[in-house]
Amino acid sequence: MTDLEFILQQAINAISLGSLYAMVAVGLSMVFGILRMTNFAHGDMMMAGSYATVLLTVAGLPFGVAVVCGVGVSVLVGVLAERIAYRPVRGAPDVTLLLTSLALTYVLENLAILIFSSSPRAMPLPDWMGEVYSFSDGAITFTGIDLCATVLALCSLLGLGWFVTRTTTGLGMRAAAEDMAATALVGLNLNRLIVTAFAIASGFAGLAGVLWAAQSGVVDPGMGFSPLLKAFVAAIVGGFGSIAGAVMGGYLLGALEILIVGFAPPEISSYRDAIVFALLILFLLFRPGGLMRPNREIKL
Repeated sequence: MTDLEFILQQAINAISLGSLYAMVAVGLSMVFGILRMTNFAHGDMMMAGSYATVLLTVAGLPFGVAVVCGVGVSVLVGVLAERIAYRPVRGAPDVTLLLTSLALTYVLENLAILIFSSSPRAMPLPDWMGEVYSFSDGAITFTGIDLCATVLALCSLLGLGWFVTRTTTGLGMRAAAEDMAATALVGLNLNRLIVTAFAIASGFAGLAGVLWAAQSGVVDPGMGFSPLLKAFVAAIVGGFGSIAGAVMGGYLLGALEILIVGFAPPEISSYRDAIVFALLILFLLFRPGGLMRPNREIKL
């Protein structure tokens, strides 16, 4: 393998991983942009969509239909979480919202353990997703999962960009992120805007969860924790509350992880997660607004 082929291979890996981080980070940023709340239960929407996809696939539905239904389950769980857990404490101190999201995380994960047990379940995949495609006599390879993750991420992120800039509801969500009180004064339905934000964020989490499970091959109740933390770092690096910043942060974080694994010595690459969170500390110290926000102001 030549140096150029090795670099191209790592670029493919970075784009695939960054796509997943970007989808999860976008959901975190959307909810934070409006409610100024870090939704730690966001990772459990990944878990809900993945389990639903597994069950529907085992029941005999085509994989594509099962994925769509699984994403729908994530949306439903997110909307119910907003209505039952978050809306009653809206306007409370930030620590109340934080503790509520943490409590909801434990409730959902333990509910999944009661229903499915804590043992991992295999993610059934169609043959084409596991197929390996190669170029340059096998020096550059990627799987159907990598291709699917990249294409779905780009299409969904472009669709979201169109939604928040070209539709009345999307513009209303951006207005709520700017000033919620003023948004209510001009007659926009805040509850509908917030529910829409939760639905979209949960849908992105559900899709990312299915793709994450497809790459790892298994589904378990705690599967959303690690990607949630990484997406949290990506959102802060890009600018927490900024959709564009979340996308950029997700791809930058994916590139950084692949760079560490692919180019750093083994004794350093084993500390990949520590390096990532050290980056988070540096950004919080020297650029708390993130790359897309040069100051501390956070908006959609």
